[in-house]
Amino acid sequence: MWFRRDLRTADHPALHAAAAEAAGAGVLPLFVLDDALLRPAGPSRTAWLFRSLRSLSASLDGALLVRRGDPAQVVPATAAEVGAASVHVTADANPYGRRRDEAVAAALAADGRRLVRTGTPYAIGPGTVRKADGSGFAVFSPFARAWAQVGPPRPAGPAPEAELLRGLEGEGVPDDPDLEGVTLPEVSEAAARARWRQFLDGVGTYAEDRERPDRTGTSSLSAHLKYGEVHPRTLFADLAPLGGPGPETFRTELVWREFYADVLWRHPGSAREHYRPELGSMRFDPPSELVAAWEEGRTGYPFVDAGMRQMHAEGWMHNRLRMVVASFLVKDLHVDWRVGARIFMHWLRDGDLASNNHGWQWVAGTGTDAAPYFRVFNPVTQGQKFDPDGEYVRRYVPELRHLPGKKAHAPWEHPDGYAHGYPQRVVDHAAEREEALARYAEVRG
Repeated sequence: MWFRRDLRTADHPALHAAAAEAAGAGVLPLFVLDDALLRPAGPSRTAWLFRSLRSLSASLDGALLVRRGDPAQVVPATAAEVGAASVHVTADANPYGRRRDEAVAAALAADGRRLVRTGTPYAIGPGTVRKADGSGFAVFSPFARAWAQVGPPRPAGPAPEAELLRGLEGEGVPDDPDLEGVTLPEVSEAAARARWRQFLDGVGTYAEDRERPDRTGTSSLSAHLKYGEVHPRTLFADLAPLGGPGPETFRTELVWREFYADVLWRHPGSAREHYRPELGSMRFDPPSELVAAWEEGRTGYPFVDAGMRQMHAEGWMHNRLRMVVASFLVKDLHVDWRVGARIFMHWLRDGDLASNNHGWQWVAGTGTDAAPYFRVFNPVTQGQKFDPDGEYVRRYVPELRHLPGKKAHAPWEHPDGYAHGYPQRVVDHAAEREEALARYAEVRG
């Protein structure tokens, strides 16, 4: 059983398939540390992976074999060591993962062995939901309706009984990297289940609270889902008997994750290029010291800076802030969305290629369901609306803790607004909004 983005033992179809085929002969649990995936990951995502692997190993009574190298070499060699007839995996939908798995399958086949794919990290496998003509969807709402018609399968049940093979030499799980000040929550399958149970207790208010970064209104499950410590199939099953706007809104958010994975499966180039090329010729400014100010949370716009500082402190950022800070980079600083997408993928503990890069394209106007380009988030009014008492800003921007209530969103309006060293605004939002719209008009003719 070659684990990847499925670091759990319950509700695990591929693990069940491996145990069933072994029929008592034994299953070797394997994880391959692949530098192609580790290199672009920042400290929080890497540490999360390592902690999740340690937890998985403990749940497997220490039987998890961890090796490092090219999977196309490591996996077939490991299978040969134990005389395995097959290698079981959860299918990968990402572009690199699909190429890697084809190479592994070919190498195994050359040695008379099989790569067996069972399930995916999604409730409904990417590429499954289709229009009547067999093509994929480019707009979320019709995708969601078609997705609901297919419906997610039932969970696969508790961990299967299996004899676990041991004794092979491996590298073990490395020590955590320097987290550079990031504080992570508990990482494990059990922690994911506990967080889910806690969230379900308050899911009734999710529709209202999810937009408020000053409240604990979101599930905080994104990193657990990223690494498969819990499967969305489990979440959908638990939500099924619940009605009301809270559970229904959360279902919709989970389907957005399914949608972006489907888009990436059908259009792998959209991970790096514009899904809609119409805006590709727009004039962008090269990255400069302004991008550094944005990344470090010192733009002089408190709501933007609070979001970026939250990412540096926790390896996570509230979704409302992800939209606001992305809009600021693309439309106030006129920088290509791919610059911001790479920075997010470095810092976020839940950095997921499909959701992250298509979310950035939504803001930039180049993706599916793209926000109209002329919708430019105002960083001040967004803060006043979604953080009305300024609590979120004061939590992450200590230089403004002396300003009560909404005053924290506009320190320039108060005599002592800059008394504790908060930076001046790096650009004038109103002027840059007009510049963004002018550049948009150039490419639209």
